[in-house]
Amino acid sequence: MWPIPPGALRVRPLPRETAASYLTRLAAAYHLTAAQLLDGLHITATGTSPAPPATEIHLSTEAARRLSDFTRIPPAHLARALARQPPPASIGMAHAALARWQPVQPAVQPLPACTACTIRRSPHKAVPAWIHPAPNLPRAMICTRHQQAASDPRQRTPLDIRSVPELAHARLTARRPPTASSLSWSTTITTRWYDHHQHLHIRWHTRLRQLTTANPHLASGPASPTLTCRALITYPETLTLATALDRLPPHPLTRTEQTAFLHQLASRLQLPRLAPADHDLLWQRLHAR
Repeated sequence: MWPIPPGALRVRPLPRETAASYLTRLAAAYHLTAAQLLDGLHITATGTSPAPPATEIHLSTEAARRLSDFTRIPPAHLARALARQPPPASIGMAHAALARWQPVQPAVQPLPACTACTIRRSPHKAVPAWIHPAPNLPRAMICTRHQQAASDPRQRTPLDIRSVPELAHARLTARRPPTASSLSWSTTITTRWYDHHQHLHIRWHTRLRQLTTANPHLASGPASPTLTCRALITYPETLTLATALDRLPPHPLTRTEQTAFLHQLASRLQLPRLAPADHDLLWQRLHAR
């Protein structure tokens, strides 16, 4: 087979972009579908290929090499940019150019990327891009440069967050990501607080109103913005709580230490006081070893 000639158009991947998203944008630049582009690169694809974010594509080593040759992006750079999962064993070790479309569970589906960042990397045709959120941070995409954000794949376009500057500020100041354990605890705790209207509900309700006012299309979305915006609305407090939990000693706190911790946490959350109920998950974390 003759070598694949390089493409005439340059389409660059976004950091943490899914392979399916990049392939879709690349194909659109040539007015093709992803399936047609794969066929033109002599890559044999299996599985159904609905639009991202519902599916991801896994490429064999040979298929990835052909994509690299066509895009004129070195394989190492392409692999580093794309949030590729390990391919199935049936194609991962294959020497042939194979690709497999596979469904992605809703809980781990990628989020819509910043539209301004996407246009810079695919100037030939505006096609939405889908990226995975930054690791070790609450599950949200926040572009501090262009003031756009997303936290749910049901939001097909990112939100304008200029009216909620604390979101970008929280992302900018997150220089040292929390540990996975503390982030998991804090996400669970703030989600419970949000759902049960506890502690910070007035602040969060104000933030929700600001987001829905700046993004009127949320009202006609497939789900309530109360749900689809939850991770964004609680983003600053989730990070603050995770950072505080990281500072806890590896043993259960005494009553005096618990009181001091709650006082310090209330100060960091800008609350006059913090008095969790007995069934609050925060107590469970404070009692954990």
